[in-house]
Amino acid sequence: MTAVILDQLEAVLPDGAVVTDPDITAGYRQDWAADPGAGTPVAVVRATCTEDVQAVMRWASQHRVPVVPRGTGTGLTGGSSAVDGGIVLSTERMRAVSVDPIARVAVAQPGLLNAEVKKAAAEHGLWYPPDPSSVDICSIGGNAATNAGGLCCVKYGVTTDYILGMQVVLADGSAVRLGGPLLKDVAGLSLTKLFVGSEGTLGIITELTLRLIPPQPSASTVVASFRSVESAADAILMITSQIRPAMLEFMDQASINAVEDTVRMGLDRNARALLLAQSDSPGAAGTREIETIVGACETHGATEVFDTDNAEEGEAFTAARRSVLPATMALGSVLLEDVGVPMRQLPSLITGIEAISEDCNILIATVAHAGDGNAHPLIVFDSTDPDATERAHVAFNRVMELVIALDGTITGEHGIGRLKRDWLPRQLGADVMELNRRIKAALDPLGILNPGAVLA
Repeated sequence: MTAVILDQLEAVLPDGAVVTDPDITAGYRQDWAADPGAGTPVAVVRATCTEDVQAVMRWASQHRVPVVPRGTGTGLTGGSSAVDGGIVLSTERMRAVSVDPIARVAVAQPGLLNAEVKKAAAEHGLWYPPDPSSVDICSIGGNAATNAGGLCCVKYGVTTDYILGMQVVLADGSAVRLGGPLLKDVAGLSLTKLFVGSEGTLGIITELTLRLIPPQPSASTVVASFRSVESAADAILMITSQIRPAMLEFMDQASINAVEDTVRMGLDRNARALLLAQSDSPGAAGTREIETIVGACETHGATEVFDTDNAEEGEAFTAARRSVLPATMALGSVLLEDVGVPMRQLPSLITGIEAISEDCNILIATVAHAGDGNAHPLIVFDSTDPDATERAHVAFNRVMELVIALDGTITGEHGIGRLKRDWLPRQLGADVMELNRRIKAALDPLGILNPGAVLA
């Protein structure tokens, strides 16, 4: 790309918005997935407002330059991998937020962190529920782009359930407002939902209108250890058949030990599985829910069951669960899966992953948002060992095959990105893939928005 063309882009943006220093742009090539196929961008644009994004897309459309949107780079599927000769458009500097406590909405720019949205809501006595494990470092725009979930989603829902409206810049640089602060609004097609989870392939979100709710009541916590993953899975099914807990998380032995190595919670290292459950129902209802959870665990052979209504103790266990990924990454390179199955298939998923781990002679630490069937197998390997690397990728593909055979999904909340793109047709089928491509072509006819992500 000639310097003259880049000069044209710099001319329509604020001073310093366009970065070409290779030492800086190298830090924008990959997200946490460390996609080995990531390209080298010619520049990074750090936008500060919708108008900046519009200017970039008008310029990109004119010169047919690919644009990869990026938040804070915490994605786990290569969704923001740079493209050779393209632009990485970062929204990290778009951080404004306002809260309307009467309408119970927050209006946030995409670079704001999830935790910062929660803090802004809390200052008005309100709560924004979606809580990915990376809550302190992931951006709200990235959450919307992947339809992120989290630990409390079994009861409170995922990101899309809290997005009432948005402003989005299309591939040609036009900006449109979709939805708004109304809880009930069915005028026109559900275009807001179309962009949630589209991973920057249809447009670039520059503002979000988020639904807020009253604060979460204080929760009581149950922690139970099991000698087999089958027993833990059966306890999960018994719990979810009777109540909707505020949290229901699963950890296998590998993840228990990885966490215990780092945070020293006193978890049972010999346990094959651990369940972390919470109820935030008030009064007698909460007491009954805790009794239901404890009873299900004991019925299915839990070796130890601990319950507490102490908020600090409960938060300590929750923090331990959130630490699984960094604790596991300390053991080696990680291929992280994000799969989901119908609840009845959860036992088969967990035991199937164990069998794959044994067959491939590779460590797989599995954690799960067990209450909604969304599991995260973390395949740990030595990336300097070619044989281990090959076995890790074989295991990754076998988990994909297993999930599809169980009528599940290859992603519950992290998105497709580039690392799972080739598996998408096997889940969706030819007709649905073609429908996806038609929608993409209608909104991005030049194919310049995040090319290579989601759709081949």
